[in-house]
Amino acid sequence: MARPHTSAFTLLELMIALAIAATLLAFAVPSYRSHVARAHRVDAASALYRAAQFVEGSASDGPATLPMGLDQAPQFGTPIYRLQVLPADDANGGYSVEAVPAEAGPMRDDACGTFTLDATGLRGNRSGTNGTAPASGECWNTS
Repeated sequence: MARPHTSAFTLLELMIALAIAATLLAFAVPSYRSHVARAHRVDAASALYRAAQFVEGSASDGPATLPMGLDQAPQFGTPIYRLQVLPADDANGGYSVEAVPAEAGPMRDDACGTFTLDATGLRGNRSGTNGTAPASGECWNTS
């Protein structure tokens, strides 16, 4: 009597395929997360520049309030950062704009923390939840 020929994966082939998939995930997931975080930071920086351009163009005596769309990053959709204009002081040249990570957003624990931009063009970061912020160049680096 002839035995029917069946084709299937062996346990060894299945384990090799799972090992390859696990190795790819071990490298892909952290890279993807860092790419998404960098994209959110770039979005916050561009939102700060848009807000600064609005404040420069507005002719108000007090601190300007940002209109809807300019008060968050990204401009449309669920906010990752909230923007606000801070009043003038001796050091900021007339105004300062900051982008604070949303409390329930994905960047709330980011080391870069709050992004700031003032009228003199000075960019900076106030420390995140871990107490220390990286150098400003690392957070504002868009490359």
